[in-house]
Amino acid sequence: GRGSPRARRGRGGGPARLVFLSSITVNGERTRPGGAYRASDPPAPADAYGVSKCEAEDALRAVAVETGLEVVVIRPVLVYGPGVKGNFLSMLHWIARGLPLPFGAIANRRSLVALENLVSLVAKAAHHPAAANRTFLVSDGEDLSTPELLIRAATSMGRRARLVSVPAPALRAALRLVGREAMAQRLCDSLQVDITPTMRSLQWRPAVGVDEALRRTSAWLLGGRSA
Repeated sequence: GRGSPRARRGRGGGPARLVFLSSITVNGERTRPGGAYRASDPPAPADAYGVSKCEAEDALRAVAVETGLEVVVIRPVLVYGPGVKGNFLSMLHWIARGLPLPFGAIANRRSLVALENLVSLVAKAAHHPAAANRTFLVSDGEDLSTPELLIRAATSMGRRARLVSVPAPALRAALRLVGREAMAQRLCDSLQVDITPTMRSLQWRPAVGVDEALRRTSAWLLGGRSA
């Protein structure tokens, strides 16, 4: 397939090209307020997963030099859509159950990417001449705070988000006490990416907006309906 890890021949019998789905964790785990990661930034992985992705990228680039294989690296942020798991799924369940959520005071900004948008970029990167041997970041192009995400996800379900404003330091401390430090980081910290070079180089734009992608995800969660 276009997004499979297997190399394929380009149109017209051109060089084989491999599109590798890496991770934004190669860049790091968080950004400063108002800042954003760029594909040209030096790698700074902070955990074993990020290190493994960075090493895989380097290994593929070495193979490309030796063999002429064209390698395209895509580093997604958190991917959501029908079938989503992990913290994002937990968040949707909280909203669906009408639980009070202590995230009203969080003032972060995070980039996300809908599955449809990631797939559309993979398809573009598989063929576009400008993609060869380059690295691209991908997101929906709209960064949200945790409260904004909760409100818009609730709206997609026809519900109201019940947000309680707990100061961020107190929320972080409480989550650490129950062994949820990773969750505290994802809910409270910022992680933004700049996709302007991706859009310009590949003449690509996100296929769906955040609200439509959330609607499709919520439809899957609530009733298993096709979006």
